[in-house]
Amino acid sequence: MKIGIVALMSWIVLSAPLFAQNAVKASFPDGSPISSWFTANHKVDLAQLGKKYVITDFGVKPDSTLVQTDAIQQIIDAAARKGGGVIVIPHGTFLSGALFFKPKTHLHLVEGAVLKGSDTIADYPKLPSRMEGQSLDYFSALVNAYQVDGFTISGKGTIDGNGRRFWEAFWARRKENPNCTNLEVSRPRLVFIWQCNNVQVQDVKLHNAGFWTSHYYQCRNVKVLNVHIYSPYKPVKAPSTDAIDLDVCTNVLIKSCYLSVNDDAIALKGGKGPWADRVPSNGANTNIIIEDCEFGFCHSALTCGSEAIHNRNILMRNCHVSEASRVLWLKMRPDTPQLYEYITVENIKGQAHSLLYAKPWTQFYDLQGRKDQPISLAHHVMLKNIELVCDTFFDVAVSERDKLADFTFENFRVKSQNATMDKTVVKGFTLKNVRVNSNLIE
Repeated sequence: MKIGIVALMSWIVLSAPLFAQNAVKASFPDGSPISSWFTANHKVDLAQLGKKYVITDFGVKPDSTLVQTDAIQQIIDAAARKGGGVIVIPHGTFLSGALFFKPKTHLHLVEGAVLKGSDTIADYPKLPSRMEGQSLDYFSALVNAYQVDGFTISGKGTIDGNGRRFWEAFWARRKENPNCTNLEVSRPRLVFIWQCNNVQVQDVKLHNAGFWTSHYYQCRNVKVLNVHIYSPYKPVKAPSTDAIDLDVCTNVLIKSCYLSVNDDAIALKGGKGPWADRVPSNGANTNIIIEDCEFGFCHSALTCGSEAIHNRNILMRNCHVSEASRVLWLKMRPDTPQLYEYITVENIKGQAHSLLYAKPWTQFYDLQGRKDQPISLAHHVMLKNIELVCDTFFDVAVSERDKLADFTFENFRVKSQNATMDKTVVKGFTLKNVRVNSNLIE
């Protein structure tokens, strides 16, 4: 009997860290409470979206060679005029250019349905838009929603950007000019959602984007649930195909998604330039939760920047990473005032090249005549409960204009080819049970 009690007590002690890792936090990194909105993860029911408009009922043909943008747009417009409803893409492949969803309209793709983007840029009109932290005229996406509160994309079908022609054009231009910008080659995004509140994207596949895969700008209350996002890194690399770009957004839940792209998986953006913090169209990303996700090949699982002025209360937890170049990337942009604060990355397992990467981001550096360099500040950054195999676990080298403060590393079991760590680059560094290659780092 005594042996049984001892064994039970030993199991409880050994299991305590595991229970601690799986416990759901009730607060954001700054201590503010996480609202019940983040835990209500109910899927949108198709029956609740109003009248169904199956596009083949209105003469649209399942033809992968015929661009039918106008016919599909007419269905969306008709639904909007009649009080709204859900545009249903049935089984088959339907080729289209830019589509614009209206208030009270939604998009649903049944399993086996493919909404495929035209690979001709003329099918994506240039309109006032937002790209790379700037408000400018740019090509519309395949799926667009502007000021469509309650907008949903649902179903187990696929939105396919058909991006190969755009990728090849970009690499041809990069070969001509290695310093060409991302905007020099005309490419459409896959999904662009602007000034929409209470958005839900669930279950769909977002594949082969010509440019960024999904871009949310000036949105509140966004849920991305069980979405499969993929663009290849071989044989032809799909450049700048960020899986999810959050740009001046508040209250975002990204849950149970798979993300594998030839750029950053989740990038937090919000503006760039020496006076970016004074521009009304720029702003912060706040209250972002990323959980239970799987990251395949990507430049980074979670990135702050490169066009970001303020990110606060970012919580990434219970995720698995493989083939990632970095787990957390803090892009310190020397021509932009930046504040990254209260960021927690916890309960992470897998493999990556780097765990934490923080260095100046100098691509397309431009002070625009400003005499002094802005300050970039990152503080209250916590990495906790990390089990990782990596090449370099602490890949940090900042400039005198970058200020890092109040970092915490806790409960690490890391194997790293490069185990060196310069703690002096951070003012106020707390290490608790950090083991790298079985050695305790103090």
